[in-house]
Amino acid sequence: MQSIQYPLSVGTGITRIIEAGTGPVVMFAHGLGARCDRWRSTVERIANHGYRAMTWDLPGHGFASREPDSPGDVPALAAHMLALMDRLDIAECVAVGTSLGAHIVAYAACQGRPRVRACALVGALGIVPIAQDVAETISRNVRASRREQFAGKLNFVLHDPATVTEAMIEEEWRVNTAPGTIEVFGRIGDYLTTRIADHYVAAQLKSLFPPDRLLLLWGAEDRAVPISVGRACQEALGDPPLAIIQGANHCPYLEQPAAFDAALLPFLAAAFAQQPLAGAAP
Repeated sequence: MQSIQYPLSVGTGITRIIEAGTGPVVMFAHGLGARCDRWRSTVERIANHGYRAMTWDLPGHGFASREPDSPGDVPALAAHMLALMDRLDIAECVAVGTSLGAHIVAYAACQGRPRVRACALVGALGIVPIAQDVAETISRNVRASRREQFAGKLNFVLHDPATVTEAMIEEEWRVNTAPGTIEVFGRIGDYLTTRIADHYVAAQLKSLFPPDRLLLLWGAEDRAVPISVGRACQEALGDPPLAIIQGANHCPYLEQPAAFDAALLPFLAAAFAQQPLAGAAP
């Protein structure tokens, strides 16, 4: 199913929405330094199964506006997600997030329950502690500004070097060095290295969501957030399913779409078949 894209005002800024389909809503959040078109093919595939699938550019990313006071930490980015739901009159959804996007949707789920029925977390940050050197590597990578740095940046998250084309490098460089971008990325990068520990969500997520409302998906060869973090998340969250996707690095939804969808689609069907979670987050 072909997707559409359009600008939308949220709060004091503008974001870009990509969506397709009708039915129960599935929201996809990208990670730090990425943008929502990374999810476009996933949105179109999932929409073919009877869902309204959508994704958006986080503030300061992609084609979203870059304000000096753009959100620079996960609580503010999660509040932006809930404001986006309000703006689009979305009463409830299943939320899927990758990398920092997983932290954002998990935090939003805890704050906005029962609006989020379930969470699928891909190569997730912010659920359990990560090593300081991992945080510093991510923070350093998103500050890249020279074109020659971008091939290495893309190869850091993609498994097959052959998929990193000159066109991809050129686009990544142009989008991620637009005025104001490095400043936004830098604020979030600083948050990762100095303040993320204030907002780890494993304990709260476990208390609010039973294991069958959570799904972990991980590339078997994830270099950005190693599979050991996925196993630690599984233990901390009460043993939800952990789908390990072979032949994938940090972007299994792009690199192995059939395997990714095979894990996600049954989870979506089960989440929407169950009763909504009762109550609201404390």
